[in-house]
Amino acid sequence: MISVISQMAALILCGLLWRQFSPGGLDGDATRKVLTSAVYYLFLPALVLKVLWQAPLGISSVMIAVLAATGVIFSMLASWSICRSCRHENRVTGAVILAAAFPNATYLGLPVLESIFGEAGGSIAIQYDLFACTPLLLTLGVMVARHFGTIEYKGNAFSELFFVPPLWAAVLAVVLNTLQVPFPVWLDSWLGMLGGTVVPLMLFGLGLGLRLDTWRPSFLPVLIPIILLQLILTPALVLILGQSFGLEGMALTAVVLEAAMPSMVLGIVFCDRYGLDTSLYAAAVTVTTALSLVTLPFWYGWLT
Repeated sequence: MISVISQMAALILCGLLWRQFSPGGLDGDATRKVLTSAVYYLFLPALVLKVLWQAPLGISSVMIAVLAATGVIFSMLASWSICRSCRHENRVTGAVILAAAFPNATYLGLPVLESIFGEAGGSIAIQYDLFACTPLLLTLGVMVARHFGTIEYKGNAFSELFFVPPLWAAVLAVVLNTLQVPFPVWLDSWLGMLGGTVVPLMLFGLGLGLRLDTWRPSFLPVLIPIILLQLILTPALVLILGQSFGLEGMALTAVVLEAAMPSMVLGIVFCDRYGLDTSLYAAAVTVTTALSLVTLPFWYGWLT
């Protein structure tokens, strides 16, 4: 695990250094937008289709989705209660809820689980995200951002769900899997070629999204609940529930590691769109990502 995390940290560092020095005049935000858009619209849907079409889906998939949804909702309620008791302003409250509730289940979780457990781990990461985290983000998450944000954004909060290529790829894959449609050999090779680019591009893009310039000492009291919820309390809850569901071995370890991922980078987009505290959110992503390089090996070592 330490070796895997070290290699990933090195690739994340490459993205961070690119953001700092802008080789070829390409700044970090512009580079990240191009790379993540390519992953989001092409490479990740290809990987999702390949993995879920062949994955063994069943009651375990339902358990994974329930555990993921429970972890997200628990963190949303806990962070909202903390912000309410601390009387934070609305734009701060919205940013804290998003940062504490939604893990970086795909952009970091997928590379980690695939590196440790192979395609089976990648399948769990995809199910954890696309069967629960992403739908909740684009419904409850959007509703939270709209409620606490300072920018009025017209449109149906649920309409976001219809514009997620990886989610549609997951739906198609599950249908084909359920109907036991044979997986063509030529398609396996092509999707494998596309999907093979996802992990390095995701990690590099994650580094591009880290923003050291947003850190302020005044953020620390607000960041502590996010750190505790995202890296410690939520994975502990998922561990307890997973054991009560009868999960064990690789499946249990994988879902707990997914729950222990740092705050998702994509939340920065929602903060900008709805007028939440983007600087605070970016600081939460940077701090939780850095700390996760320590906490993830801890969880893995404990579980194995």
